[in-house]
Amino acid sequence: MRSIKISIFAALVLSASAFAIEDVKVSGSANLFYQTEDATSDLFDKDSSTADSSIYVNASAMLLENVKGNLSYTGVSSLGLENNFVGGVWGGSHGATTGTGQSFPNSLGGVKVENASWFNEAWIATSISKSTAKLGRMELSTPLAFTEDHSIERNSFEAAVMLNKDLPNTTMVFAYIGNGNGNEVFGDASATGALKSLGFTSAAVVNEDGDFTTFGTDGAYTAGIINSSYSPLTFQAWYYDLSKLAKAIWVQADVATHRGFLFGAQYSTIDLEGGYDSNVYAIMVGIGKEDTASIKLAYSSVDSAGAAGFNTATSTGRSNLYTEASWNYGYVSAADTSSYKISADVDASGASLGISYTVADSSGPDMSEIALGATTHYGPLETTLAYIITDADDQNSGSSFNTIQTRLTLRF
Repeated sequence: MRSIKISIFAALVLSASAFAIEDVKVSGSANLFYQTEDATSDLFDKDSSTADSSIYVNASAMLLENVKGNLSYTGVSSLGLENNFVGGVWGGSHGATTGTGQSFPNSLGGVKVENASWFNEAWIATSISKSTAKLGRMELSTPLAFTEDHSIERNSFEAAVMLNKDLPNTTMVFAYIGNGNGNEVFGDASATGALKSLGFTSAAVVNEDGDFTTFGTDGAYTAGIINSSYSPLTFQAWYYDLSKLAKAIWVQADVATHRGFLFGAQYSTIDLEGGYDSNVYAIMVGIGKEDTASIKLAYSSVDSAGAAGFNTATSTGRSNLYTEASWNYGYVSAADTSSYKISADVDASGASLGISYTVADSSGPDMSEIALGATTHYGPLETTLAYIITDADDQNSGSSFNTIQTRLTLRF
């Protein structure tokens, strides 16, 4: 008898018909990313290029009345491109078989990069009146602990979340985060440049094989409130308690007037146990309409005590500050740093165009970046082309270099 093998994920989806499961929806994407830069050799040379691919599949369903379930699965593969067409990979989730060259990821020469796969989401949620409870493995979007989607892989969390909307125009959020699979280097804003020098296109977003570990030291608690009672203004405030590690606050106010004027202010402070107490503030002014066209000018300042405002869940150093660079993350949130950013975005006729100029002036490594990007859609295929000029003291011996990225995403 011929045996038929199917994946665990497919088996779970197919078995839904055996139970009273309704409204099953399956979606996902297939992704292929390529980057080349002339920091160490010429553009498009194997040793100056990186590539990676991933597939993301998501299934959601109503399990019971008012009970929803969700599963998502990620697979990451280099497609064997390493050492043949490129010299590095994007994803930190790869392992590697060594013995024929130097250790991965420092100069891949001969090392075979392994595929990785994991369930990045597996949660259930139930709603009663104006409250929703969500439990399991999930993606999060909070100012200081969030899922990053700029790489070939995305980090997630094992958490319990409660949302409540009893107050008019107000959402209250309460959460406990127990584990995460982000490659944390808590508070080390220098991690970005260090990991890039080891062969990563960006600092690792996900642990090897997508493994989940304790978030921080003993998990974290967070509470937030988002209010839009005054229609031009959206206000949010968040408190974080990372047990035995740090306490942090994030406050933000954004105004978008009917005349198209944009204003924003951010403040964040972090108190690291046995370490530093650091603060950052940022302001933004602009004109335009979100999702159509806008021009923005932003400024941020971090005090000299330590880094502040960064994502506590990964090692990228990425932040939600208005001044965050388009690609060179971690510099604007570093200690004793003043940053400026001017950006312009246009969305029209199925295409998105953007340009930004970011400067981070620091007592540590300075950085400036010019980034241009264009995204178009051909049916379900999304194509993004980006060109970046980087000048950073801790990259390429302080000399500027060029980067070209191509990202293909097929959505289904």
